[in-house]
Amino acid sequence: MYLRSAQLILTRDEDDLEEYPFSLPVIQSLHHKELEFDSPVTIFVGENGTGKSTLLEGLAVACESIAVGGYDVHSDPTLYGARRLAEKMKLVWNLRTRRGFFMRTEDFFNFSRRLAELKDDMEDNIESVDAQYEGRSDYAKALAKGSYRKSINAIEQTYRGDLEERSHGESLLTLFQARFVPGGLYLLDEPESALSPISQLALLSMVKEMVTKNCQFVIATHSPIIMAVPGASILSFDSIPICKKDYDDLDHVRLFRDFMQDPDRFLRHL
Repeated sequence: MYLRSAQLILTRDEDDLEEYPFSLPVIQSLHHKELEFDSPVTIFVGENGTGKSTLLEGLAVACESIAVGGYDVHSDPTLYGARRLAEKMKLVWNLRTRRGFFMRTEDFFNFSRRLAELKDDMEDNIESVDAQYEGRSDYAKALAKGSYRKSINAIEQTYRGDLEERSHGESLLTLFQARFVPGGLYLLDEPESALSPISQLALLSMVKEMVTKNCQFVIATHSPIIMAVPGASILSFDSIPICKKDYDDLDHVRLFRDFMQDPDRFLRHL
């Protein structure tokens, strides 16, 4: 356990409570009640618009997490509201860790594209070495090309080839396999978006394994599969203030179970 709790600290003369993200009821509730993380895996659940992603983004900025995407958390234009929120957040740590990362699924697509562009640029640089080093020895040219080839090889070894040549789900699982390391804090926003049910089970298995290696996870999700991480603390954003719920009592779980048992009963009412 690294992150122990988070709370919103507002002064009496705050004039922005009616503006996003402070206008969200679930965010305002954190001014009165500390949000505790009492398990290595914390799951945020709730309907769209309840503030799961907003709070997770604020935590990512407050934790100064490394972001998987085209920007870092301090420059990403889509995280402006999260930065405002982070300024008002007080975090309590059991032990500070700099390992781990923050990821939204849409940011992963930008990351894989940026990685491919980086490889293309280095390959172009290899081709241009002969012209740039005209008149110099073959040894000098080989050294210049070698640094680019070493970087390309490091990327391919880390991510087992080219991420863009695989499906989104395969690429995402490869990223997790490459970037999950012991002792990290991982903030994941709806990681199931690009994953099939089988791939979600694979992610669940990875999370279980990394917990044994002193990792902490905070995951916002709509997936009953991801919610089923053994021992996870499940926090529902459908009530104010945020409350802890058992897996079997979650509306998401009940709806999926009822639908799978008798889909025709639901379809008749649509």
